[in-house]
Amino acid sequence: MELPVELGLSRIQHIGIPVSQIDTSVGFYSSLGFKEAMRSPFMIPEGEGLCVMMQSGEIIIELYQLPSRLISQDILKRVDGHIDHIAFNVDDIESTFSILKNNNFQILQESPVYLPFWKNGIKFFHILGPDKERLEFNQIL
Repeated sequence: MELPVELGLSRIQHIGIPVSQIDTSVGFYSSLGFKEAMRSPFMIPEGEGLCVMMQSGEIIIELYQLPSRLISQDILKRVDGHIDHIAFNVDDIESTFSILKNNNFQILQESPVYLPFWKNGIKFFHILGPDKERLEFNQIL
């Protein structure tokens, strides 16, 4: 499927990794030279989670710990680690959302979602790829 216009993707914004012990993971990535760039709680129906953005140069890794209720249900138990999503920076989240919606991409949110991350917040949404991988489009406000 080819879009009638370009989306204006500029670079990968971040890679999101679910973790079971946020402080352990922050320590691990710190030992690799990453520095904590942002820390923020978030709410989902199951409770409060915590997100930490780790940065090294232009590379950003999002570590997030889901509410303990979900972790205790073995949501994160797996043989191999996995990356949850790949996020792309976009200049205009509303326009990007409309373009993808109008071209029948499988969008997971009804509209771009606001989170109070970074200085002025972000808006994002996800689409599903052919193997159910999640691609996030992200505008830092």
